Amino acid sequence: MANVAAHPLDPVDWPVETERLLLRPATEDDFPAVWAYRRLPEVSRWLGAQPPDFETYADRYRAPERLATQVLVLHSGTIVGDLMVRFEDPWAQAESSEQVRGTLIELGWSFDPAWHGRGLATEAVRAAIGLAFGPLGVRRVVANCFAENEPSWRLMERLGMRREAHNVRDSYHSELGWLDNLTYALLVEEWPTASGRAAT
Repeated sequence: MANVAAHPLDPVDWPVETERLLLRPATEDDFPAVWAYRRLPEVSRWLGAQPPDFETYADRYRAPERLATQVLVLHSGTIVGDLMVRFEDPWAQAESSEQVRGTLIELGWSFDPAWHGRGLATEAVRAAIGLAFGPLGVRRVVANCFAENEPSWRLMERLGMRREAHNVRDSYHSELGWLDNLTYALLVEEWPTASGRAAT
């Protein structure tokens, strides 16, 4: 009998409910609803790729390794955004690489502009951090964005994430050219304090 690879997000008891949201892994059936807002210029301009059409988008995101990182955010049954929850391996000396494998998660997100201004993105990313430090068991969470994407880094700061890097003109944007990039992070031992501070 062939071994079936475990889904990286299996340790989570899905779906996850917050005060106003429901989070669950994405499926291919969700692609049209996600594409409806990801294709909007105000959303797509800050994403890592801007597929020209639905078919290109669907081909990219149905790849098992990509689909396994996508978590949907629903409010009152409507998809309002999506999260990337991706395990990474931190840098380590070769002899220590196995013991640190999968101890870091990179987060990313996109949200439907029609739902902006209600705190839903903050609530969803807060839940994702809680999953990373809870059932997924990592020690560090990171997130990156273009410095010009102020709503994104403001969200990270509201959640108590620390700005660890401001890289000058190191990231190329297809419309805007060379841009600064920001990296934010949080350690598991900082999360209860950071979460409490962000909520006040």
